[in-house]
Amino acid sequence: MDRFESMMTLVAAVDAGSLSAGARRLGMPLATVSRKVSELEQHLKTRLFNRSGRQLTLTDAGQSYVASCKRILDQLGEAERAATGEYSSPRGELTITAPLVFGRIHALPVVAEFLQVYPEIDVRLVLSDRVANLLEDHFDAAIRVGDLPDSSLVATRIGGIHRVVCASPAYLAARGTPEEPQELQRHDCVTFEGLSSPQTWIFRSAKGDLIVAVHSRLAVNTAEAAIDAAIGGLGITRVLSYQIAGAERTGALVRVLRSFESNATPVNLVYSGQPLLPLKLRAFIDFAAPRLKASLTGASSV
Repeated sequence: MDRFESMMTLVAAVDAGSLSAGARRLGMPLATVSRKVSELEQHLKTRLFNRSGRQLTLTDAGQSYVASCKRILDQLGEAERAATGEYSSPRGELTITAPLVFGRIHALPVVAEFLQVYPEIDVRLVLSDRVANLLEDHFDAAIRVGDLPDSSLVATRIGGIHRVVCASPAYLAARGTPEEPQELQRHDCVTFEGLSSPQTWIFRSAKGDLIVAVHSRLAVNTAEAAIDAAIGGLGITRVLSYQIAGAERTGALVRVLRSFESNATPVNLVYSGQPLLPLKLRAFIDFAAPRLKASLTGASSV
């Protein structure tokens, strides 16, 4: 039995959620995955899984063993990267994750420029609104929007974003420009279900949070749809500042109620605080952080 290969197979199955999903992820027959896991259990003389139902459930011994496997495999990976020169020159593969729209607008152009400067580094960019666990999901770095929980991750602040209210010039010309949040009650609004309640919007005022009921003329489930509808003159919408930077720059949308916008939500570039940082990751952080910050600053100053 190749113990390292069996450990890698076990961890892949646990991360995927089942033996069959692990087999698909590894491109390996299910029978082979099942055999390798069974060989591990025979070697350890203990049961790693509760095999009732389709979901893969670890026993207490299995949870402890899988955690140890991940640490060992991470250390093995570090040793291999050091041996291949990853710590002497920037090379290898970087895996980075970012929110879907933010990543497309801000991260992708920076990554494309980075690849031109560092020809020996490859990048896997995963755009998803799911907050990934860097260690468990094997990401080198992530762009996070929002307050960060206490953790061992290192964070580099690259800017902040606001929830903004905007509409097309044609709509404002026809219906008037609101000067106070309460005036939204007489306007048609395009609401985005993923950002806040479709029925109420919260604003900042001198007296604290101001909750305003809005008339949802159109409710959509993506920011892009809300922005397109607002550009089309269907009403006033509320999205994140970076999402409308292009439309605002061209004049397709106009921001209103600026003095009532909430405090900025922080945006950070985060990565694991490991003792010896691979040069490929250090190169990316040093390259990307100032460019992302400049991109966000440009978007917020429109």
